[in-house]
Amino acid sequence: MDTIRKSYDAIIIGAGVGGGAMANTLAKAGARVLVIERGTRLPREADNWSVKVVFHERRYATRETWRDKDGIEFNPSTYYYVGGNSKFFGTATLRFRVQDFEELQHEEGVAPAWPISYADLAPYYDIAEQLFGTHGTAGMDPCEPPRSGPMPYPAVGHDPEIKVIEERLRAKGLKPFPLPVAVDMHPGGKCIRCKTCDGFACKLGAKNDAEVRMIDPAIETGNVDLVLQSMVHRLITDDTGRKVTGVEIEQDGQRKVVHGDLFISSAGAINSAALLLRSANGKHPKGLGNNSSDQLGRNYMAHNNTAMMAVNPFRKNNVVFQKSLCINDFYLANDVKPYPLGNVQGLGKLQGGMLTANMRGIPEWLMDWFATRSVDWWIMSEDLPDPNNRVSIDSDGKIRLSYVANNLKSHGELVKHWGSLMRSMGYPIIITQKMDIKVAMHQCGTARFGKDPATSVLDPYCRVWDVDNLYVVDASFLPSSTAVNPSLTIAAQAARTAEHILADVVKVKPRRKAA
Repeated sequence: MDTIRKSYDAIIIGAGVGGGAMANTLAKAGARVLVIERGTRLPREADNWSVKVVFHERRYATRETWRDKDGIEFNPSTYYYVGGNSKFFGTATLRFRVQDFEELQHEEGVAPAWPISYADLAPYYDIAEQLFGTHGTAGMDPCEPPRSGPMPYPAVGHDPEIKVIEERLRAKGLKPFPLPVAVDMHPGGKCIRCKTCDGFACKLGAKNDAEVRMIDPAIETGNVDLVLQSMVHRLITDDTGRKVTGVEIEQDGQRKVVHGDLFISSAGAINSAALLLRSANGKHPKGLGNNSSDQLGRNYMAHNNTAMMAVNPFRKNNVVFQKSLCINDFYLANDVKPYPLGNVQGLGKLQGGMLTANMRGIPEWLMDWFATRSVDWWIMSEDLPDPNNRVSIDSDGKIRLSYVANNLKSHGELVKHWGSLMRSMGYPIIITQKMDIKVAMHQCGTARFGKDPATSVLDPYCRVWDVDNLYVVDASFLPSSTAVNPSLTIAAQAARTAEHILADVVKVKPRRKAA
C-alpha cells in the first residue's frame, strides 16, 4: 500500500515493536494512522531457515554501514522490514523486575531509577503479553514481579533433554522456570517446534513478531495505511520550533514532505536518535529534543551478551526446540555474588555454521560436531548508561556508534559460574562467544525518559520535552537496559503512551472498518 491520505491522527515512523504496538492500539480505538517503513516485507521462503544465507551471506541484514568510536566502518546486524528486528528476535518476552524501575546498585555502577514504577506499567504489561501472544507459566520465576493473572497461553513445555537439565538444575538448588516466549504454539497454531527461532525469521509466520501480531491486525481495522521503502530523512518544525509539521521522506529517489498533526518516531534506539539529530534547525541546533538536556543520542546500551555451547562429546543432544528454559536465580543479589549478575536462558539450537560465521580459523566440521552434542545458552547481563556511549551523525551523514562496554566483571562472573555448573552436570567442553557492537539487537537508551527536562529527552509518556507533538516510542526511552529482552517493555510503554494520546491529545471518533 503506497497511498498517502491528506490527513491522519498520527504518523508513525517505523513498523517494529514500538510502532506496531502504537499503531495497533491507536487504530483499534478508531484513530487514523499512517505507518512509514523504510524497508519492505520480508519474504517467507526456504532461505529464512538457511544458516548459510542468514549467518554467512547475511542476506537479510542491512547493507548500510555505520562507524564505531574510532571511525571504523562496520555492517550492523539490524533489519529493515515490517516487524523490524523482531523478525529475527528469539521470542523471549519477560517483564522487567520491580527493582529494575528503582535505583539498582551493580558492582561497577548504578542503574538509575525510572520516572515510573513497575506498578505504573503493570497493567500495560498485561496488554503487551496479549499483543505478543506470550506462552508461559506465572509464579515460577524466583524474582517475578506481581501480575494480575496468568499469561495468555500456557508454557510450551520442554523437549526431553531440556526436561532432564531442568531437573538437574533443581537438584542443585536453582529455580528454573518456563521461558515466556511469543510463538504461535497452541492448538491450531502455526508453530512446528523447530530449531530456527533465535536469529532466524520464520517462513511459516509462526513467530509472534511485530508484523504478525501488531501491524497486520492494525491494518485489518481499516484505520492504518502502511507505506514501504520510504526513508524518513528529517522532521520539519514550524517557525517556533515547538511543533513538527511534516516528515521529509524519500521514495524511489524522490523526496517529498508528508504533513500531519502528531508524529511518533519508532525507528529503533539508534535510528530514532539519528533522525532527531538529522532534524536540527535554527530552533534546535543540536537536534530535536536536545535543547534542554544535551542527552539525545547519549547513554546507548545494548546488554552484555554471550552465547555458550556446553558440550558432552560422548552423547548427542537430540533437542530441537531449545528455547524453553530460563534461570533468574542470579538476576539480583544472589548466593554467588552480592550484586546482580544477570539472566540465563535457553538459546535456539545452535547449528554448525552459526558460530563459525564470526569465529575465523575454526573448522566448520568441528563446530558442527560440537553443535550435535551441545546444550546452548544465552547469557545476558546489564550494561550501565554512560553519556559517552552515544549515537551521533558524522559530517557525511553516516551514523557513528561510540560504545565501550561496561559492567563486564559481573557478566564474566556469570559466564564463568554457568560454565562451572555445566561442567558439573557432565558437559566438560565450554565454548563461548561474546557479542560485540555489530550485534545491535537490544539497542536502547538514546532518548531516555524522565521527570526533569534538564536530564532527559522525553517526558514520562515519551513526548519530546522540547516539541509539543513529537513522541519517541521504541527502546530509546529506557533509562537502564536491565538484563532481559526489552521487546515486551517497549510494547507495554507503547500501550501506555497510546492510551495517554487517545485520552488527552487526539480525540477520535470510532470509525467503521473500511470496505
